[in-house]
Amino acid sequence: MVADRFVEQLNVQIGNELAAHNQYLACAVYYDDLTLPQMAAFFYRQAGEERDHALMMVQYLLDTDAKVEFPAVPAVVNSFEDVVAPVALALEQEKRVTDQINELYRIAREEIDFASEQFMGWFIREQVEEVATMGDLLAVVTRNRDDLEQIEEFVAREATKGDSDPTAPPIAGA
Repeated sequence: MVADRFVEQLNVQIGNELAAHNQYLACAVYYDDLTLPQMAAFFYRQAGEERDHALMMVQYLLDTDAKVEFPAVPAVVNSFEDVVAPVALALEQEKRVTDQINELYRIAREEIDFASEQFMGWFIREQVEEVATMGDLLAVVTRNRDDLEQIEEFVAREATKGDSDPTAPPIAGA
């Protein structure tokens, strides 16, 4: 049985993941508007990943007969001062999500909820990758803020995802 405290916080995290999805959509649209197709595509993919993370959490709750409750999602930042700002925002968001995921893991451990602790392990590994990716992208965008083609080239070369992760939790509706 999943601990009530964990279920409550996982429902909050579903909202956090959906908020991250929306924020990444706003970043993608910003870059799309600037005709930076590689950056736009990168953030559209990131948005999809965040949505999938929320749906992985939904599926876990469904699989464990726990109640799914969607919280309100805050508004996103839609305007950015330059090409660096969305990536800086994304890195801060990933760091915040890492803290939230670690808190969920801690709750599962405190509640002696082994299944939930194991479930959160995948998200911890995922967050290491997400923070590293955004940190690298921020370095490149900051260094090349006046050379947009270099940014686009980097993203085309380095920031494309490979095959899906077979160890990822199942996605609701997939």
